Formats: sequence, C-alpha cells, structure tokens
Amino acid sequence: MVDLIAALRSAIGAAQVRTDPDLVAANVVDWTKRFEGATPAVVRPGTVDEVVAVLRLCNERRAALVPQGGNTGLVGGSVPLHGEIVLDLRRLDALEPVEPRTGQVTAQAGVTIARLQAHARDAGWMYAVDLGARDVATVGGTIATNAGGLHVIRYGPTRRQLVGVEAVLADGRVIRRLDGLEKDNTGYDIGQLLCGSEGTLGVVTAARLRLVPRPAYTVVALLAFDSIDAALDAVGVLRRDVDAIQALELFLRSGLDLVCTRFELPRPFASEHEAFVLVEAAALADPTDALASAVGGVNAAAVAVATDDVAARALWRYREAHTEAINLEGAPLKLDVSLPADHISEFMQRVPARVHAIAPDAAVWQFGHAGDGNVHVNVTGYAHSDHPVTAAVLEYVAELHGSISAEHGIGTAKRPYVHLVRSPAEIATYRAIKHALDPFAILNPNVLLPEAG
Repeated sequence: MVDLIAALRSAIGAAQVRTDPDLVAANVVDWTKRFEGATPAVVRPGTVDEVVAVLRLCNERRAALVPQGGNTGLVGGSVPLHGEIVLDLRRLDALEPVEPRTGQVTAQAGVTIARLQAHARDAGWMYAVDLGARDVATVGGTIATNAGGLHVIRYGPTRRQLVGVEAVLADGRVIRRLDGLEKDNTGYDIGQLLCGSEGTLGVVTAARLRLVPRPAYTVVALLAFDSIDAALDAVGVLRRDVDAIQALELFLRSGLDLVCTRFELPRPFASEHEAFVLVEAAALADPTDALASAVGGVNAAAVAVATDDVAARALWRYREAHTEAINLEGAPLKLDVSLPADHISEFMQRVPARVHAIAPDAAVWQFGHAGDGNVHVNVTGYAHSDHPVTAAVLEYVAELHGSISAEHGIGTAKRPYVHLVRSPAEIATYRAIKHALDPFAILNPNVLLPEAG
C-alpha cells in the first residue's frame, strides 16, 4: 500500500492524495453516522485522465476502491467499510452551457444537483431530479444510485434524465458517449447499465442530461385526512385529475408532531389529523383552478394552499424537515422501500407493530413519495444490532411484492436481503456482468451483490 500511495501521488499530485486522519474523516463516515470505516487514502483526481491513472494503478495492484461524490448515501454504499481507497470525484466539476435546441447539458460527476438546477434555471429550463440533499449530492452519485427524489411521479428517476455518459472502467479504459442523441438504437445502452450500479461496474466521470421545460406557475397545497386510506385515495384522484402534478408527498401525525416540536413550527391546522398529503402542481399555464377542482373532490378534512413562494416553502418545510428532525432523535435505521399501491396502507399501519415486537422501546417514523409508492421507514431509539429489525421490515415488504430499495440503493446495509426480491438467475446475471467489466473486483466490491455463499 505504501508503494501504491507513492505511485498515486506521482500520478495526480501529492496534495490530492490525502492520508491524514483529520483530512479524511468526512470521507469515512456516512450522513446517518451509522456507517463508519477507514481508508489508507482519499484520492482526489481533477481530470478524466487522472481517474484513468488511478484506476490503472489500483487494478494492477488489485487494490479496492470506493467511488464517492457528495457522500449523502444512506445505506453504507459510499464509505470504505472494508479499508478501501476512497476515490473522491468532487474536483470533476465542469458544467457546460445548456444546449438550447435540445434542452440538454453535459455535467461532470462532481457537479452538485443544486448547482445543476440553478444552471438549468438560468437558461430557462429545469433539471427534474430534486432531493433534500441537493446542495451536496452530486451528478455522479445520483447516477450511481439512480436517485429518485420528489419529482419521480412526473419525470421519473435519474435514469430517465440520462442521455449519455462518460465513464472509466476498472482497467482504465474510457467509455464516452456524450453526443446527446435522442435516438441511438445501436446495441446495449452502457450508460443505462451503469446507472444504478452503485459504482460497481465503472466510474462515471460525466453525463449528458435531459432537461425539461421550466414551469411558469407552481401551486402547493397541504391536505389533511383522518386515515391513511383516505389520504391514499386522494392521491389516486389527484393523479387522475391533474396532469400538472409534479410532487405528491405523504406523512403522518407523528412525523408532523416531531417536526413542529423540533423546529418550533406553527401547526398547519388547528385540529388533529392522522395523515397528510402535500401536493405540488406546476405548468406553463396556471394549474391553480385544476388543482382546486380536484382537491374539492377528495374529501380532505382540512386544506392549506400556498399563494406565494414563501408560503409554498413553509408548507414544504413540514415534509422536508422530517429527515433532519428524525436524525436529531439519534442515528436512525433507514429503510427505503416501495409497495404496490393497494398494499401501502396495510404496510404503514402494520410495520410499527412488527418493529415493536423486536424493539419495544423503538420509535417508528414513516413518510414518503406517495405518488410512486415509496415509503421511508425510520427507526430510532434502538441501540442494538439492527439486523432483526431490518429483516422483519424487508421480509414484510417482500411478502407484499414490494422492493427493498426504492431509491437509496442496496449499499452494504441491504446486501443480505437482495435474495428476497431477486431470483438466483438474476443474481447470477449480476455477478456475470460484474466479472466481465471488473474481473479483479476492485470497484466498490462490498456493496450491492450478496456475498458469495
């Protein structure tokens, strides 16, 4: 390892290969503080050629590495839990002008989502992927995890925004397809294969991304209901009757109480309600009348409508502050799942009992993206091994024919449970693809794929 570190310093500059524990501390622990590892070095290439040099050296010496962007992952997929080298890609931060004829832009892997969004806005467009970690999460990281976020119901996850990709394979070969062709039916789409692969097949260094028209009008409403079923029924009506919907978020009374208490926010309604749906509609023409008409038909117990940007941000705060408020309760066990629409209510009502059967003193917090069936289950107050709780929740998800990962990926946390939702033939296919592109398993070898039995 000493010789490798010396070679890396020679290749990309001594200042960009960090070994001081104080300098690498932020790279070895994840956002939840549940996953913490150690690394011999954090390597910070600034060009694609430097990425090539790093991968060639690591591949020759069979040294494992973990690609890392903003390190906002929640399943232990971007930290060196087994002593891997960290490949920090944030110095790859070039952002090209928006192409006005196609509404596309090329961004390097280290560009943050917030910066990309602002860049698109300045050109009269919008980048459709949006998530709470937008200020830190990077283009490369969101491609590696096929990040979802708040607007999946309308625009799809990151995979749907990806028009082309530049990536470096484990042996240093570069794949570059950034021409932005909307139609290119020439065999396998390697970019789509890399999207969601969690850095196990190649290192994404840049991407050609599709933008969408920037809405001229946005309206936000918060609806209160006295049951989860009533809230989900309303979600179905809103999806059917308002074609301008771009976000449909669900949270519960317990989460609202926590957010209001932690951040001293005024309660949105005078009376108590069990479930809440936050809906955002946006379009080139004002969608207020269409949304108002649909809201009038869903039998909400109470409604609050934002009439300006300040009021809209205030309503969004009740939903977006959930993650921060829960983290203040202690490092949470975070389980990101998706369910068929007709099982979401059953799951949300029954999963707390399944957790409490194992951890009676734990607190369970649930919220999510109601429009696409995504529920975030957070468990706090449980200091023991989280494996029994994780198993109980994910086995229940599998019983209901859901997914054990809606948008956070598999990482390290969910490796033991992939078999619940993927057949032996599918897992064998994953392994074959991994071996073909990374025969010496240097790229994030301890995530996603189940350990060989």
